[in-house]
Order: sequence, then structure tokens, then C-alpha cells
Amino acid sequence: MKKAESEDFYGSVVVGQRGQIVIPIEARNSFQIKPGDKLVVFGKHHGGLMLIKADAMREFAKKILEKI
Repeated sequence: MKKAESEDFYGSVVVGQRGQIVIPIEARNSFQIKPGDKLVVFGKHHGGLMLIKADAMREFAKKILEKI
């Protein structure tokens, strides 16, 4: 049986005047997020935000389309 992936807490961030946040270095290192990487932003009303690297999203979409 595959081990469930854990969720990590990387701290809190402050939204700046221009709506920008800084992703904590530990999170950037864990997910290999580099300057210039594109992230896809999802949101749930009353639930929160989720960031996914665009490259990972693209690979996920390819796998889904291959199955159809």
C-alpha cells in the first residue's frame, strides 16, 4: 500500500500592497520552485488557495488526456 503524502506547514506570509506574497524558502526548496517558474492558482470560496507549478499541472493534464 502506498504511503499517504504528508502536508507540511511552512509558516505564514503577508500580502503586500500589490497583492504579492513571498513563498518561504523551505517550501521553494521542497517543491523546486525557481525564479521565473509559473504557478497555477486555485481557490475555493471560504476554503483557501492552492498553488501548483504549471509544469506539474501540464503533466497531469497530459496523463488524463492519454486515458480518455
